[in-house]
Amino acid sequence: MTSMSRARVARRIAAGAAYGGGGAGLLGAAVVGLVLAEVRLARRHVGNGSGGRVPVADGVYGHGYDIPGEPPLRLTMLGDSTAAGQGVHRAGQTPGALLASGLAAVAERPVELRNVAVPGAQSDDLDRQVALVLSAPCPVPDICVIMIGANDVTHRMPPTRSVRHLSAAVRRLRTAGAEVVVGTCPDLGTIEPVQQPLRWLARRASRQLAAAQTIGVVEQGGRTVSLGDLLGPEFEANPRELFGPDNYHPSAEGYATAAMAVLPTVCAALGLWPAEEERPDVSRREGFLPVARAAAEAASEAGTEVTAAMPTGPRGPWALLKRRRRRRVAEAEPATRPL
Repeated sequence: MTSMSRARVARRIAAGAAYGGGGAGLLGAAVVGLVLAEVRLARRHVGNGSGGRVPVADGVYGHGYDIPGEPPLRLTMLGDSTAAGQGVHRAGQTPGALLASGLAAVAERPVELRNVAVPGAQSDDLDRQVALVLSAPCPVPDICVIMIGANDVTHRMPPTRSVRHLSAAVRRLRTAGAEVVVGTCPDLGTIEPVQQPLRWLARRASRQLAAAQTIGVVEQGGRTVSLGDLLGPEFEANPRELFGPDNYHPSAEGYATAAMAVLPTVCAALGLWPAEEERPDVSRREGFLPVARAAAEAASEAGTEVTAAMPTGPRGPWALLKRRRRRRVAEAEPATRPL
């Protein structure tokens, strides 16, 4: 599918999400059913390596930067097993811990991490997760990172419904005062046991949803980073290293790769990146585009950021597409108890 075709499809999904449209799916119920059956068959051969256990990573990172009287930055993770960190054994290997530790180093402030993500969650669980975040006695997070979408594809949730739930979650968090960064639907075509031609179909469905998610998130004032086939080249070269023992969830190195792509956007959302870094770099193929086209291009190239720019244009809202230089992250030191 070309970038322009994906942009048209993404616009249609986002419009359906905004105006209450339905739709059984973009690939057709029968085809998506085959993808679902294949993924479920794959899960019979995977999924036993981690035992379903998710390390608890909540706490304060970067306590060495503590300044008396200055509160820590507050980071909250929402979403599915990828946001929770399923597939690794130590808390410091989860994406939340990696992001909290990296953010603390950039900001030179402690970062308090809270993770409400749930393995197996679909986008319709975000309403509950957001309510949990906003009803807590602690202050509203400075920034929320959401990773969601894979289970929507494998469970055949209509993409319009998926985007509607995600957009509502971003809107509620932004209204409350939190910055929001969304890691869009990962590429299910990188799951090793899924065979062709269904691997191609899974990749297509994943990218279509990721592009539509991007439009919905940007229109609500959030930023997106495409996870896409972020692990693709590394996975093809060494799948056992980047995927965990269950061959389905990322390994510690896989989560580090994803966190390395998301961290610069998290820092930019909090105003921690140099001002010159916020201007488009033509040499890196960055620039201002209609939001649907930016979403389609981002879905095709993992690690690409999309954020709102000019509110209107000849073809609707415009967005800034950025390909930020990734910042290496190492396994986080153990967290301390909240301050």
